[in-house]
Amino acid sequence: MNTELAWFKSSYSSSGGGNCVEVAASSGMVHVRDSKDKSGPQLAVEPGAWASFVSFAAEQPLPA
Repeated sequence: MNTELAWFKSSYSSSGGGNCVEVAASSGMVHVRDSKDKSGPQLAVEPGAWASFVSFAAEQPLPA
């Protein structure tokens, strides 16, 4: 995958590590990776699939 993608993570993510993902957009794809393993595997999905995932995740209750 392209290593020159502009990666970002949510402003809700703390700078102390933890369970964070980073996201980058390219022509026709959204790339997702683990923020703790920047050279590790990346997932690439179409923008519509990413939007559906984000909508689904936003509707889920937060863990207790």
